[in-house]
Amino acid sequence: MIAWYSPRMELPFTRPEFFQVFAEYNRAIWPTQLFAILSGATAFLLLFLHRRWSDRGIAAILAILWSFTGVGYHWLFFAEVNTAAYLFGALFVLAGLVFVWEGLVRDRLHFRMTMRWHAWIAMLLMTYALVAYPLLGLLLTHPYPETPLFGVVPCPTTIFTLGLLMLVQHPRPLVVAGIPLLWAVIGGSAALLLAVPQDWGLLVAGIFWAIRFFPPVRHARA
Repeated sequence: MIAWYSPRMELPFTRPEFFQVFAEYNRAIWPTQLFAILSGATAFLLLFLHRRWSDRGIAAILAILWSFTGVGYHWLFFAEVNTAAYLFGALFVLAGLVFVWEGLVRDRLHFRMTMRWHAWIAMLLMTYALVAYPLLGLLLTHPYPETPLFGVVPCPTTIFTLGLLMLVQHPRPLVVAGIPLLWAVIGGSAALLLAVPQDWGLLVAGIFWAIRFFPPVRHARA
């Protein structure tokens, strides 16, 4: 949700313009937001079904959400105030294609719920993205329709995705998490530069994903 900015760290748009994009976007795509939330809830439930098609179902949902956000939000709306959105949209569409290729074509995305610490963190991150993120937006930043909502804008979608990817079994987890992690850094700066406090969840999600798959190196005693 952040822009390509100048060496002086000045954004090419104002904060009111930034939230006005959400207002216009939310009005234009209604009631897609409801389907996005339902899709996220479905992905959450699929973690517990343990069916042969559950993993592919989750991958398909992620592919749709990321591709829709890339085209709908970045290319068709955010690009009006920030030309870097064309690049951002391309990254989101690419992430959608990665989920299609790795999850649907190659069937290499397998999500496993356990009783380990990372599973509890994953569930908290997904719940935050689905429920707490939009509520914080309504209470702390701007009321609807200026509120960024899950599944149709980048940041809550990324938080939710990183939560899911903490549960993934993949030979190279960074392949599927690379773009979400990149957006956790880019979008996380909005928490400070644009005063969007709920976006701190992006940085938290990125840190926990890194700890999950790249734990701190413990030096052996000499």
